[in-house]
Amino acid sequence: MDMAIPSESNVASSNHGLELIPITLTINGKRRQISVEPWVTLLDLLREREDLTGTKKGCDHGQCGACTVLIDGKRINSCLTLAVVRDGAEITTIEGMGSETALHPLQQAFMDHDAFQCGYCTSGQICSAQGLINEGHAHSRDEVRELMSGNLCRCGAYTNITDAVVQVLEKEHAK
Repeated sequence: MDMAIPSESNVASSNHGLELIPITLTINGKRRQISVEPWVTLLDLLREREDLTGTKKGCDHGQCGACTVLIDGKRINSCLTLAVVRDGAEITTIEGMGSETALHPLQQAFMDHDAFQCGYCTSGQICSAQGLINEGHAHSRDEVRELMSGNLCRCGAYTNITDAVVQVLEKEHAK
C-alpha cells in the first residue's frame, strides 16, 4: 500500500478550512471516492459518513472487537486505523456479508446456535469469524476460541459463538 503524502494538488479544503484528503475505497463491493480529514478513523467514516451502522463503536481503543471489519479479507479493528491509510482497500462490513433474503453462512450459523443475545458484538464477531476462516489457522474448537478471543461478548455467548464458527469451518473443510 502506497503511504505517500498527498501533494497540494490533490488535497481539498472542507467548509472549515481543514485539509481533506481524497481516498478511494471499495466498501461492500461499491467503489467510493471520499474526501476525509486525516484524523478520521475508518470506524467513524463507515458509521457517520457511509451510514453503515452495523459496525459498532464499543471501546474505541481496539480492546473489544465490536468494530471488526474485513479489509482485503483480513479482520481489523476499524477504530484503530485511519481511513486515509486504507486508500485503495476493499472493505467488507456486516452489511456486505449477506442480505435479508440470503444470509451469509456465518449469519445463519449464529441464528442456528443462538450465538447472540443483546447483539451489540454480533457484527464484529461475524466479521472476525470470516477473517479467521480466511486466515486458515483454526482447525479445532480450541483454536477457534483462542483466535476469536479479541472479540468480547458482554452477554457471555462464547460457547454458542464458537459452535456457530465451528459449524461453518467444518462445512468449509468438507468442500
